[in-house]
Amino acid sequence: MDNIDNNRWLLPAGTEDILPDQAERLEQMRRNILDLLRGWGYRLTMPPFIEYLDSLLIGTGKDLDLQTFKLTDQLTGRLMGIRADMTPQVARIDAHHLKREEPVRLCYMGTVLHTLPGGFSGTRSPMQIGAELYGHPGIESDVEVLALMLEVLALAGVEQVFLDLGHVGIFRGLMRRAGLCAGDEATLFDALQRKAKPEIGELIARLDLDSIMGNMLLALADLNGGEDILAEARPVLQAGGAEVLAALDNLQQIATLIKQRLPGLQLHFDLAELRGYHYHTGAVFAAYAPGQGQAIAQGGRYDEIGGVYGRARPATGFSTDLKTLAMLGQPLASKGAAIFAPALADPALADKIRELRATGERVIGELPGQPGGAREMGCDRILVKQQGAWAVSTIENR
Repeated sequence: MDNIDNNRWLLPAGTEDILPDQAERLEQMRRNILDLLRGWGYRLTMPPFIEYLDSLLIGTGKDLDLQTFKLTDQLTGRLMGIRADMTPQVARIDAHHLKREEPVRLCYMGTVLHTLPGGFSGTRSPMQIGAELYGHPGIESDVEVLALMLEVLALAGVEQVFLDLGHVGIFRGLMRRAGLCAGDEATLFDALQRKAKPEIGELIARLDLDSIMGNMLLALADLNGGEDILAEARPVLQAGGAEVLAALDNLQQIATLIKQRLPGLQLHFDLAELRGYHYHTGAVFAAYAPGQGQAIAQGGRYDEIGGVYGRARPATGFSTDLKTLAMLGQPLASKGAAIFAPALADPALADKIRELRATGERVIGELPGQPGGAREMGCDRILVKQQGAWAVSTIENR
């Protein structure tokens, strides 16, 4: 019993308390990023933390289903889920609530919950922040979202970002040409994600695919590198059909436009990158930081997901985890510690405290008889009365 009592402070694996210093850093970063998104025209939405499962997971595929905590609604008996990704929720808001014809820009920030830890931070409760652009099918909206993602990372102080681009239309077009069943396609998809070429070769033989298709699938695992990889891929995938070639054209157009907008940007292409394959419909992208094997931000085009909510709209967007950005980014500029105010019943002192707080200063009031003074309370300044008026003085000068 004693051992149980001693362990009451323990949290489930992958969950964590956020202590004051880190909480202040996260909150400041959250405000800065939301202000940036607002400046680009992205309006904030706040979807619920929990929804009926058939709405929360519709059109998103197996991966999100496995990451979603499920429970039964005591009011209706229906199965509910705690959101593991806010993107489908925002798509529902655009399709079901807003119902506009013109482009709609929405952003969001909130905690999501995962059944298993993942991502760079290893948390099961990421603080997801992102932006979605609905109602425009052109590459210009993909490039806007891509540029915005990079600006968010720069604002967070994440340096030397590596950008990886792919297109789900390449693999999808090859699979349509091959005519595989869903199970065989899933097996091949898994092997391709791991770039397991011997396994891919065995699958090609077992599925009795023709040599042209087999060569294209094997080549796909190696088609990654700089912008010249797109030119290299065209003759290799020529027999893949119009859908595959259109996907290559789409990637080239995006690359050209984003480099016009950000001339110094280094692009990397991975034509076997199929992140979010089950709901993405076009270009996909991910940002990586030096020394990190997992993406720190990701996104892409997902034109069809709104259809399940009543309105299919072109859509593209990105998301990232605020905790990851705080861990990787440079420290934010300090606003100073705090000002200590003595415990005196002086109206002039109260006025001065209100004035300072109105300018954004943190003023900590002394409590009568408390242990510890200004330094112990984390203050670097103190209010003192000088020539009949209250003024701020640094502690070092006293």
